[in-house]
Amino acid sequence: MTSVLPALTVSQMIGQKTIRPFAVASLYGIVFKKDTLIAVDPRLGHLLQIDPSNDNTKIINSHQTREFMDVTGLALWEDTLWVTRDNSVYSCKLDSLGLEHFATLPYPIDGVAVWGSTVYVSCEKLGKIIVFNRNTGKEIARFYAPGVGVENLAVTEEALLVCDTVEQSVYFLDRATGEIQFSVLTPFESPTGIAVHTDSASKKQSIYVSYSSEEPYIRDNPNAEPNHELTYRDRAFVHPLNYHFNREKRTAVSNGYLLEMSYVEQIDPLEEVYLHNLEWRIALPSETERQKVIKVEPVGLPFTEEIIGGQRVALFKFDTLAPGERHLLGWKAILEVRCIKYRLTPRDVENASSLPTEFINRYLIDDDDLAMDSNIVREAAIEAVGNETNILRKMYNIRNYVYDKLSYSIKPHIDTPDIVLERGTGSCGEYVGLLLALCRLNGIACRTVGRYKCPPYAEKKGIPLQPDYNHVWLEFYIPGFGWLPMESNPDDVGRDGPHPTRYFMGLSWFHVEIGKGISFETLSSEGKRIEKEQVSIGELAINHIRFTILEELQSF
Repeated sequence: MTSVLPALTVSQMIGQKTIRPFAVASLYGIVFKKDTLIAVDPRLGHLLQIDPSNDNTKIINSHQTREFMDVTGLALWEDTLWVTRDNSVYSCKLDSLGLEHFATLPYPIDGVAVWGSTVYVSCEKLGKIIVFNRNTGKEIARFYAPGVGVENLAVTEEALLVCDTVEQSVYFLDRATGEIQFSVLTPFESPTGIAVHTDSASKKQSIYVSYSSEEPYIRDNPNAEPNHELTYRDRAFVHPLNYHFNREKRTAVSNGYLLEMSYVEQIDPLEEVYLHNLEWRIALPSETERQKVIKVEPVGLPFTEEIIGGQRVALFKFDTLAPGERHLLGWKAILEVRCIKYRLTPRDVENASSLPTEFINRYLIDDDDLAMDSNIVREAAIEAVGNETNILRKMYNIRNYVYDKLSYSIKPHIDTPDIVLERGTGSCGEYVGLLLALCRLNGIACRTVGRYKCPPYAEKKGIPLQPDYNHVWLEFYIPGFGWLPMESNPDDVGRDGPHPTRYFMGLSWFHVEIGKGISFETLSSEGKRIEKEQVSIGELAINHIRFTILEELQSF
């Protein structure tokens, strides 16, 4: 007896896959015409018709590619296509593609969206979204651009969607006022276009984002010695944006993945040691708003589990660790991880209550060589916030102050914040140390979080991935709202203008939260903690960290 599978709607078919059109150098503006995707490749001047179910690709403007060179924004209203090129907006009939001028700005226009008689255009240089009347061509309003990068647009009956390349975010704006309702992080870097698809059968709306960048790869070269070389290739695709906004919690959670992560220590000391009654503790992944721990199991030696500071910790015990002894010890975890972005404004926290006494005693002290009593750090704490009293603005000002004072560099060890300030460069751990010191001196409770990020290659499912470095960031506490995440240095991108805020109250899916506010890994013998000056874990063992992306999560 033959079973009959239920028919899938177009949304179901394409909602489970990445759309990878053929022969594209870049992708920017995208729109849907019913269940067909229309996209533009500004480098080649191709206007593309793409079947999302099988990636079949056709060039629509075979004889008009010159006119579509450098086009970045696309919009479709009824049978009229709208495009942005250089400083101008044009419209044309989709069946003829003869461009007619609509409006020009003093600076390049990046994106366009059309709803009824309203035309929205974005301009990074102006930092604005300009609103025009479609019938008269007159400007009727201006909204502040929500992000700091190049922004492309899409629109629904209620919301204006703004996709920002630098912020790696999609902002949902009230299309009448331009007020930000919430924002979500994209799962990939360099989002360049956005479109809303309404399934013709189910009428369900879905959001798709295009991504365009270059990726490094190693290619064979028989003329090189050795016979390979590092080069770059184009990377362009379209992927669904899944999200859920919880208005009560003020959180927007977006695309996520099922990960396997393992952390294993290989005991192989540089110099042999003898340790009696050794206890080796390694923090375990945390259960959070965006991270769910499905399973944890030991690798190598067994462990028992402890709770320290509200965090799960694996405890490995040795009666003795003798010279010549070799072991593997660690854990493997299955995790669900998602992007998260909190939506809080200074107005929301204007009347925040005072810190509880236990937070003052634990999170406002110098407990990690933060040099909080040094003159240079204390002066920086005052300079960073000025006369500001709002806790959220203080936190934002401290972040920007640190980003303006430091530039990123990798160090073999972590120096104290006073040395880091004098030097003007720092690793992620040194950024965190300075941020902790300045926050705590300004009465903001904060703690370290980390320890690793999964390499952000979500398309490489089932392939073991190893991070190049460990990584730490922090959380700050607002009474009445709770702990909020903030990255250490990735938003310090070296721009002349404002710093992006993608990771200010936000984390991407590849951040794995482990051991909040506690040491990630410690040794103790005879009940006393072993300091690194006595026996360093780095000199005692070699760590092995591995991630495997198992699948993309489909539901919330």
